Amino acid sequence: MTLTYLDAIILGIVEGLTEFLPVSSTGHLTITEKLLGLPVDAKVVTAYTAIIQLGAIAATFLFFARKIARLFMAWARGLAGEEGRRNPDYTLAWSVIVGSLPVGVVGFLLRDVIEGPLRSLWVVAAALLLWSGVMWFAEQRHVQLERAGVHRDEHDLSVKDGLVIGLVQCLSLIPGVSRSGATISAGLLRGIDRVTATELSFFMAIPALTAAGVFQAVEQRHDLAQLGFGQMAVGIVVAFAVAYASIAWLLKYVANHSIMVFVWYRVALGVLLAVALAAGVISAT
Repeated sequence: MTLTYLDAIILGIVEGLTEFLPVSSTGHLTITEKLLGLPVDAKVVTAYTAIIQLGAIAATFLFFARKIARLFMAWARGLAGEEGRRNPDYTLAWSVIVGSLPVGVVGFLLRDVIEGPLRSLWVVAAALLLWSGVMWFAEQRHVQLERAGVHRDEHDLSVKDGLVIGLVQCLSLIPGVSRSGATISAGLLRGIDRVTATELSFFMAIPALTAAGVFQAVEQRHDLAQLGFGQMAVGIVVAFAVAYASIAWLLKYVANHSIMVFVWYRVALGVLLAVALAAGVISAT
């Protein structure tokens, strides 16, 4: 199986656009791979998908470089002494660390299921629709909490917040749910403002996606050669550039808007995909 440079560019664009938007990058990549004629349930294709995510992660590092450095220094100072533990950034750092662990453990233990049976467009369609209901409920509940005076930002977070959001993030291993959709929804349900919930989603993506990309690169290193190392490099670079712009746009958007536009988009895509599958226009795997 070969991957053209045009395929690599298209997949890189899709990855960069959808990795941080609550619309499911895996779902969109699976649909795109199918339309490009690639076997969506092949492990080498799954591995390629995970590897080009490294471009999106690099964009996150660059965009939030100063804040990541600030959190790391606060965490280090907190470990060194009690005074440092009074800094809200110390708690925020622990929230990210604790929240990043569950998805790594679950993803590793269930990797054969995730890379096999779940790589079906029927699963993507169902998850797009069902999780849209969760996102709608989270948005409505968040508005109620704000009206009740419950409004928390990054200075009010607890390690428990990180753990709860991290546990919910595990559901994003189902293609179509969306990792950012899961984490942002969980944050909103806990009364965290949209910008903080979105930034938490970005930070929790770093360990999970980096580990997934490196693991897949090592495990599938022999099979990946057939796709072409040049094509992988192009996919990563394109994903990086598009993801950087996507992060900047999303942070500005959620500062003044609800996430309902993504809910309606997901519903429309889920219905369209289900109809296409039922009509035999496209096959599930």
